[in-house]
Amino acid sequence: MSQPQPSLNYSAAGVNIDAGMELVQRISPMAQATTRTEVLGNLGGFGGMFELSLQAYQNPVLVSSTDGVGTKLKLATLLKKHDTIGIDLVAMCVNDIVVSGAEPLFFLDYYATGQLDVAAATEVIQGIATGCQQSNCSLIGGETAEMPGMYAKGDYDLAGFAVGIVEKSSILGKTKVTPNSRILALASSGPHSNGYSLIRKIIDLTNPNLNQPLIPNGPLLSDLLLTPTRIYVKSLLTVIKELEIQALAHITGGGLTDNIPRILPDNTKAVINLDSWQMPYIFRWLQSSGNIDPAEMLRTFNCGVGMVAIVPESVSEQVSTRLTALGEQVWDIGWIESTSITSPLVEFRNILG
Repeated sequence: MSQPQPSLNYSAAGVNIDAGMELVQRISPMAQATTRTEVLGNLGGFGGMFELSLQAYQNPVLVSSTDGVGTKLKLATLLKKHDTIGIDLVAMCVNDIVVSGAEPLFFLDYYATGQLDVAAATEVIQGIATGCQQSNCSLIGGETAEMPGMYAKGDYDLAGFAVGIVEKSSILGKTKVTPNSRILALASSGPHSNGYSLIRKIIDLTNPNLNQPLIPNGPLLSDLLLTPTRIYVKSLLTVIKELEIQALAHITGGGLTDNIPRILPDNTKAVINLDSWQMPYIFRWLQSSGNIDPAEMLRTFNCGVGMVAIVPESVSEQVSTRLTALGEQVWDIGWIESTSITSPLVEFRNILG
């Protein structure tokens, strides 16, 4: 006679509902700390609600962005350091929104894992809340998905979603860019969240000690590689209100090579002087350790430039001075030229190094 089948439940299948509820309780105060006055309700509802205040706009346009942080997650998991990766997630979305001249309004996250580690997830979402505070953006909701069998033990994945607003007549972009304009570079905080598959390949091949500094008395290599993506929202929105900026480019995957042409009109090129800033040591270490060609460096990494602003020559010095006063490190790295070539392009001058 066959034995009766035991009674099954969700826990037996690998999903811990109680852990999920504990996480919600832990992160609710974090989300509350990011709340703008337009937010309606609290975290935990079926949908986040945000009341649009449109009195200051004649023709408002919503700007949205979604992104992740790529395989930087694998490095964070390896080093068991989860407290800054959430900042990366927010940064990758809100930095994309601000390039239109838009103000980020609210943010949602998606956290997926095989087995929920409440402590690690709490660290991640604390980082998300910090990123939202840095960009004056409300964390109004999200999703935690526990999916046994989909992820290896200890692994998790992240996605972020953000929405911003801008006056239609104030949208920045290629239609406003003119020849002879100057190209200003805002310093990155490191590799940000791009090129980490190559970074991890270099680590696998060279086996460096991640818990030692690259140079005497310098930061640990692990800290350099996990430094969160810089968020440029507050400084840029301040300057956009005060001075003329024609276009902005967030330097992410594709580097300077592929991202600057996205904001150039046809029959123009960006001329970049590679001697106008010094590539930070972490990038020089990556280039040397991986024997990476300069052109590959420029297309894979930001090489020290996290955001580019194209501004009229007449105000470039003022914009640079104002951004510097707001805490950014700024370099004038080139200019816009007319060209007979139809497709926009970037021309690099001098040697990367």
